[in-house]
Amino acid sequence: MNTVERLVVIVLFDGVDLLDVTGPPEVFSLARRETREAAGYEVALVAETKEPVVTAAGVRVLPDVTFEELRTRSVDTLVVPGAVESGGDGRVRAVVDPVVVERVGELAARTRRVTSVCVGAHVLAACGLLDGKRATTHWSTARQLAADHAAVRVDPDPIFIRDGDVWTGAGISACLDLSLALVADDLGEAVALRVARQLVMYLKRPGGQSQFSVPLEQVATTRRIEELRHYILGAVAEPLTVARLAAHAHLSDRQLTRIFKAELGMTPHAYIESVRVERARNQLEATDATLERIAAGCGLGTVDTLVRAFRRRLDTTPTEYRNRFRTGSAPVA
Repeated sequence: MNTVERLVVIVLFDGVDLLDVTGPPEVFSLARRETREAAGYEVALVAETKEPVVTAAGVRVLPDVTFEELRTRSVDTLVVPGAVESGGDGRVRAVVDPVVVERVGELAARTRRVTSVCVGAHVLAACGLLDGKRATTHWSTARQLAADHAAVRVDPDPIFIRDGDVWTGAGISACLDLSLALVADDLGEAVALRVARQLVMYLKRPGGQSQFSVPLEQVATTRRIEELRHYILGAVAEPLTVARLAAHAHLSDRQLTRIFKAELGMTPHAYIESVRVERARNQLEATDATLERIAAGCGLGTVDTLVRAFRRRLDTTPTEYRNRFRTGSAPVA
């Protein structure tokens, strides 16, 4: 293995959830492609031996390296997936292997950033890495995590939580959301947005409720509307009227409105507001910026307008949203 700027290590063990293992590498690979390799990510799958590991889906995965071979290496990001077992009552419980806990603890000591996906949080908790921290996991094992580890402040609602250099993610497909957040933390949200578009998904989902995010990749069948969507994203803080958009696209106001309804299922005004709320939502999650600054920066103008837009689209207020979905300490953007 060559020395790289960002070595991402994903832990393997028998019974591990397959998507927890394969999802993050897709995100990091796309980040490299979108930056023409400048992202510097290299992903290595680590296990006790190099024998095939049987995942919960029955698919065999080959490790790249053993824990012993990584003993002298510094790791940028450690990704710890999880495994569950189902009881006779149909309920699932997280499975924690003491050997995996020991190995993860050793690796974490020389890792810049430690993350878990799905029930991998139980492994981090067993290592003591979540003591005194706020953390999340799959909703089905959140009570178990709280019961087994009283020192962990378990919050089952968010898609992912950042507490310092420890990140925890919720169930299975949320590994993509967490990985996108890691890319955004490393390379900025512009790169994460490009990766999200390639994955045809949201840039960042703040919680399990899909109504809290605006799809970034709604399908548009014409290049003109697709270009307009990018134009709106780039000019979201500016006055955006139907007349301005129509002139930019060389359409009449009526034509523009008809095409937006047909292709995006909403009027231009509604789409612009949804994008502005999305921009404000991301700022509330990731920065300490004041509501006044956020309202101005996303084109909503005043705090009153920001509050009304949030109540209309998310049935909450900006302050309530920030309190619930804040991902961690961050500088003012």
